[in-house]
Amino acid sequence: MSKNNLSHVAFILDGNNRWAKKHNLQTINGYKAGFDNIKKITYHSLSKNISDLTLFTLSSENYQRPSLSILYELIYSNFSDLLDEMINKRNIKIKIFGSRNNLPHKIIDIFQQAEKMSEKNNALNMNIAFNYGFKEEIKEVLKKFKKNMNGINIENENAIRDLFFLKSNSDPDILIRTGGYKRLSNFIMFNLTYTELFFSNTLWPEFSIQEFDNILENYANIQNMILEVVQLILIIF
Repeated sequence: MSKNNLSHVAFILDGNNRWAKKHNLQTINGYKAGFDNIKKITYHSLSKNISDLTLFTLSSENYQRPSLSILYELIYSNFSDLLDEMINKRNIKIKIFGSRNNLPHKIIDIFQQAEKMSEKNNALNMNIAFNYGFKEEIKEVLKKFKKNMNGINIENENAIRDLFFLKSNSDPDILIRTGGYKRLSNFIMFNLTYTELFFSNTLWPEFSIQEFDNILENYANIQNMILEVVQLILIIF
């Protein structure tokens, strides 16, 4: 766990396409810049001793976008480097959640390989939401419950949490959405009930380590203020 008791950060990565248009570049350049920034922010999270990083990379509601083939090609071309750098050198555990029913077999194989190769890593848990939507997750939760209705104790919180994609992992302490929009976009709603929300106007490829650190500092200040109020109440009573 990092200083200030922050262990889990979630991101909604928004702004790759707009960044490319802003710089008069092709869409693939926006995705490449966004992919590079994922690595930069991930490695900085390691240095901050953050244990869990959850990234919303592709919504199931955007699955039919014409640019999807570009995203697939980017995954194909960067997979070897991803394995070597994140999994082998940085000891990062990768979990990818979301529907795989309509994904290309090659993408599914890549996801399965990344998860299998990193399953014993423990420096940081990277949860990647790909072709994900919370409404679809709820359907999967109900299917699991229906299938094992008598074997699930609904009074046991962990038993309920294990039905969801993030299972018993800690909920995010903070959620950061880049790109200027102030909405949650159907993202892990079950796990955000007590999460501090931060909305940045910065497009994802331009989201910097400095801005990340500023948000972490703001979160620490919020927690310190809450602690001071609790201590004052205890003194009074």
